Amino acid sequence: MTAPITGIIPVMLTPFTDDDRIDWDGYEALIEWYIAHGAEALFAVCQSSEMQFLSLDERVQLARFTMKTVAGRLPVVASGHVSDAIADQKAELAALAETGVDGLVLVTNRLATPEQGADALRANLDALIGFLPSDLTLGLYECPAPYRRLLSDDEISHCADTGRFALLKDVSCDLDTVKRRVALTEGSGFTINNANAAIAWPAMRAGSAGFCGVFNNIHPDLYRWLEDHGADHPALAEELAVFLVLAAATEPMGYPKLAKLYHQRLGTFASTHCRAVPFDIREKFWALEAVLERVEQGTEFFRERIAALG
Repeated sequence: MTAPITGIIPVMLTPFTDDDRIDWDGYEALIEWYIAHGAEALFAVCQSSEMQFLSLDERVQLARFTMKTVAGRLPVVASGHVSDAIADQKAELAALAETGVDGLVLVTNRLATPEQGADALRANLDALIGFLPSDLTLGLYECPAPYRRLLSDDEISHCADTGRFALLKDVSCDLDTVKRRVALTEGSGFTINNANAAIAWPAMRAGSAGFCGVFNNIHPDLYRWLEDHGADHPALAEELAVFLVLAAATEPMGYPKLAKLYHQRLGTFASTHCRAVPFDIREKFWALEAVLERVEQGTEFFRERIAALG
């Protein structure tokens, strides 16, 4: 029986110290920030966590620490399988499963190489499903790195039919695809959670089970308001949706280091050190601090308008 995992789901950052160790105090503060700002579940050990740059021990530690700190207040899912060989992936997934996470998320581009077809993906997927504990809730993530592997309609339907999957982090970035997938999985317990900010609001209205995009690291509470109250305030929801799309357009300016800089400005943690983005984003992206100030200004502007509704 799968556990429901829906809603506003931040893809968690991994704060590091300047000397490249995980900043556990900063990570704990970040967890509390997510919870205080409307998160309904947390996705640990994902691409935003820099999972491709973490040792297996670090991935396991992050998942275990997240579970301990959250202490049942909301569901925690984790991924963390980055290897090519299925045997190595089994070892990674088994180690993550032992942390007690509420759901284990399989990365679709690990299930087959770019050259392999649907048969290989199906065989590897079924091998992993059969290997993992039968009572463990599973998810799927169309992670864009090292390449984006979108699931076909047949593969979506197969996963729904297994009864093992609770969510897909949808990275199709296409509203019609989201709508079709929602229809394919209706009533199965397998929910589609869009990850693209450009379609976040229309996808919610079309049945996407929340939002699981990277800008849940900036203002998850605004996406939560859209989810919970946007339909009751359509004019404000449309204005907010426009702002959220424009804010998220800054993602290419060095994310996830961009989000770390944002949280350094907030005081959540101290360092912007990032294994995935080792260069100085302020130097590469001119006026970046001014851009972030505008994102902060817009975020507070909409928070005030929402608060004024009572």
